[in-house]
Amino acid sequence: MKRFFAALLAASLCILPARAAVAGGPETNAGAVLLMEKETGEVLYEHHSHDRMEPASVTKVMTLLLVMEAIDGGLLSKEDTVQVSARAASMGGSQVYLKEGETMSVHDLLKAVAVASGNDASVALAEHLAGSESAFVERMNQRAHELGMADTTFLNCTGLPAPGHLTSAHDIAVMSRELILNHPSIREYTTIWMDSLRDGAFQLANTNKLVRFYDGCTGLKTGFTDAAGYCMSATAERDGMELIAVVMKSATRDLRNETAKSMLDFGFANYTVLDVKPAQALPPVKVLLGEQEYVQPVLSQGSRVLLEKTQVNAVETSMNLCSDVEAPVSEGQKLGEMTVTIGGQVRQTIDIVSAQQVDRLTTFGIFKDLLREFFMSR
Repeated sequence: MKRFFAALLAASLCILPARAAVAGGPETNAGAVLLMEKETGEVLYEHHSHDRMEPASVTKVMTLLLVMEAIDGGLLSKEDTVQVSARAASMGGSQVYLKEGETMSVHDLLKAVAVASGNDASVALAEHLAGSESAFVERMNQRAHELGMADTTFLNCTGLPAPGHLTSAHDIAVMSRELILNHPSIREYTTIWMDSLRDGAFQLANTNKLVRFYDGCTGLKTGFTDAAGYCMSATAERDGMELIAVVMKSATRDLRNETAKSMLDFGFANYTVLDVKPAQALPPVKVLLGEQEYVQPVLSQGSRVLLEKTQVNAVETSMNLCSDVEAPVSEGQKLGEMTVTIGGQVRQTIDIVSAQQVDRLTTFGIFKDLLREFFMSR
């Protein structure tokens, strides 16, 4: 049940409306764009973000997500060996020229997908994980549905042109967020600038030039076809805040890259993520009829809020904490709330809970306490 509500909260964060535009927004040159902050899922800037368009190889964000979920879930190992099928070897477009019957580790295939956008490597992973690409695509669409990606229909795991294979800038940001938020080890692959396969015989160069030329870039995936134009989901982190900039249907590679950089620059210049803590230490709460006299209250979760940099000094917290509670007290039991306001507007409310369990006194225990108080009062 807790996982259900956590998923519901995550989904709701992903569909928050865009914030009011900061003066002097980013310069963009694309059919659709969106800028999202990773931790909160809040949208900082968007333009035509729900228009359904072809994503080209940015599709592979979902392919990478499913593979990383399988790895982190213990269903797949990076050391597993994958045998390449005739179909995987036949993929056109971007590829690492896999041969039918060739074997390659999941680790190297992930490199091939994340760095070189290998269509053949994507299909090889899909077949290994789901038995066939079509079965894997079913999983892609199911996962998209779970993430609330209502603009998306996947028909393959590569992004090669297929009528009806469509998504939106919003949905790309959502799946990109899921990947980098919950599977941060993907950076092992998405931050590679140059590498090699087959013991150095085949050289790889990242299709995402921001990895080398943009400070803090952490990935993520580029794409291009004649119909889709130049697309990108670009991620970067500075000062503990990671942003996702999605660009779709840009006319040239340079315009795509400049649009992504402009959005990232805009986000880092104007926003920050702030750790919010109580203004003073939380006092112990008295426990009535408990085996311990007091219980220590704590915040049920950390409080990190996204705000404009001009609002940093406008953040305030207020507490509503009970003075006492009757035993038994369970660990995690709600004792009050902390409210976070920014400029007088409530931004977040966090439960204050008991840090430990306190059992109720037995009849014998109550009798002992009464005797102790009697003799101490004499």
